[in-house]
Amino acid sequence: MTDLADAPDGLALAGMSSSAPLQVLDTDGCLHESARGIDFTPSLVRRLHRDMVLARRLDQEAYHLQRQGELGLWLSCQGQEAAQVGSIRAMKATDYVFPSYREHAAALCRGISPAELLTQWRGTAHGGWNPADYRFHISSLVLATQLLHATGYALGVAADRRRDPSLDEIVLCYFGDGSASQGDANEAFNWAAVTNAPLVFFCQNNQWAISTPATAQSRTPLHLRARGFGLTTTLVDGNDALAVYAATLAAADRVRAGGPPELIEAITYRLGGHSTSDDPKRYRDADEVTLWERRDPVRRVERLLDTRGWANADYYSALEGEAAALAETTRAACRALEAPALEDTFRNTFANETASLRAEREHYSAWRQSFA
Repeated sequence: MTDLADAPDGLALAGMSSSAPLQVLDTDGCLHESARGIDFTPSLVRRLHRDMVLARRLDQEAYHLQRQGELGLWLSCQGQEAAQVGSIRAMKATDYVFPSYREHAAALCRGISPAELLTQWRGTAHGGWNPADYRFHISSLVLATQLLHATGYALGVAADRRRDPSLDEIVLCYFGDGSASQGDANEAFNWAAVTNAPLVFFCQNNQWAISTPATAQSRTPLHLRARGFGLTTTLVDGNDALAVYAATLAAADRVRAGGPPELIEAITYRLGGHSTSDDPKRYRDADEVTLWERRDPVRRVERLLDTRGWANADYYSALEGEAAALAETTRAACRALEAPALEDTFRNTFANETASLRAEREHYSAWRQSFA
C-alpha cells in the first residue's frame, strides 16, 4: 500500500497528520504496485462492489421514503460505503459488531433485511432485529455509548477465550469523528488498552460532526490520540474499499492473535447531510462536495473492474436487476411496518405485567374504545 500523498488528487486534510492515509486503489481505479502482494481476487473485488451498490440503492430508497413521510428520520451512509463494506467483509461471521447509527451497508452485509433496518426509523420498535441472530448490535443513537458497550462485551469475549482457547471471536466497534470527542470514547480507549480487550475500534471520519468540522473538534488527529492510550492505530483512505479491507484484516488478525486492541481511522466523507433534518449547504462549501464526489468509492472500484476486465455487461445488468429488486423490497417492507398497539407498552414494560400496569392498560383500552 502507499500513501495518499502519491495519489493523483493528493488527498491532504488540514490537521490530519504528517503521515498520509494508506491507499491501495487510487481515484482512477489503478492498483498501486505495492498492492501486488495482497490477494485482491476478482471475486473479492466484485463482492465489495456489489455490496456498495446495493447499500447505496437501499440508502437512496430510504431517503425518498423519509421525504414521502414514511420514515421519521434517516441518516444516510452515501459516500461511506467503502469504509463499511471493506471493514465488515474483513471480519469473521462469528465476530460481534457494535454499530453507531449510519452503518446500513455493514448491516446489509450481515444479512439484516430492509424491514429490520427501517423499523427503528419508522418508529415501530426501539430496535429492528435480534442482535444475537446476526452478531450485530442494534443502532446506538447516543454518541459514543457503543464504544463502552463494545469494550465491556470484549472483556466477556476475553473471559470466554481464556476458558476455551479454541474460540477466536473478537469485537468490531464503529463510530464517527464526532463521537471521538465524547468522554465515553476516551474511557473506552483507555479501558480497552489497559485490559487488552480483543477489540477493533473503527472510526469513519467523515470530517463533519453535524456542522462542526473535525479541525474544530481536536488539534490532534484521532489515530495519534489513540496511540497515547496504548492502542495500535492505522490511518486509511476510507473511500478505498480494498485498502480498508486490507487494513481491517491485518488489524483483526493481530487482535485475534492476542495483540493489543486497535483503532482504524478511515478518512471518508458523507455526501449528504448529517440526517434528513440537516441542510449541509449551510456550512459546507460546494467545491468541497464536488472534490469528494470525484473520489466516489463505488466508481473507483468500477474503474478497476473495467480496466482489469473483471466485470462484463452481464455482471452489471444482473447487479442492476438485483438493486432494483432491493429497492422494491425496501419500499414494500417499509409501508408494511405497522406501529404496535400502545397496550403492548404496558405489557412489555416488565417481564411480567404488574397489577398496576394491567389496571392502567385496561383503563386506557376502555378509554380508546369509547371513541369507536
